Amino acid sequence: FIARRVADLTAYQNAAYAARYSALVDKVRHTEAALGTGATELTEAAARSFFKLMAYKDEYEVARLYSAPEFRRSLRQTFQSHKKLTVHLAPPLGSPKDARTGHLQKREFGPWMFTAFRLLAPFKGLRGTAFDPFGRTAERKMERALIDAYEATMETLLAGLTADNLPLATEIAALPQSMRGFGHIKMANVEKAKAREADLLAAFKAPSKAAVAAE
Repeated sequence: FIARRVADLTAYQNAAYAARYSALVDKVRHTEAALGTGATELTEAAARSFFKLMAYKDEYEVARLYSAPEFRRSLRQTFQSHKKLTVHLAPPLGSPKDARTGHLQKREFGPWMFTAFRLLAPFKGLRGTAFDPFGRTAERKMERALIDAYEATMETLLAGLTADNLPLATEIAALPQSMRGFGHIKMANVEKAKAREADLLAAFKAPSKAAVAAE
């Protein structure tokens, strides 16, 4: 699993980005192994959660996936013609907002969008830099911040990890897996997960509160 995710993150961004993932997962694995319990649940949770956070589905990743040879091959096998294919997207730049909720609304884009995907995909190196035209939205800023925050949280867990609090640490490490969806749905799920994390971290730092947090 971990080796596949390293390869995925290399394709997603680059080798240095993937190395950041490997460094954290390796540290978790070594710390968990040092407990001598034989457990691997914390490492597995961290590997899945950190990958989910690092491989957030932004404009560059959507473009890469839609322009990948494998995807184009599947289109040729499924459809006789691509001239009428459309995609429904809600890009943060230029999408209308629902008058009642304020949420971005999806729009239909024609076949020309697949050409746009092929043109955009090579520019994934701009992701997260000062030259990233998509990186200034609240959602993208949140996604980048979640990566940094997860590393900090794992450092806290590893510094105080024991055989007794290993299950609690594993639950905390797995929380990002509940941050599903896109746009306002994802942001709402992030808020729920962060609130739960605050309770569990308090219990981790003060074991007497663990029973309360587990309720």
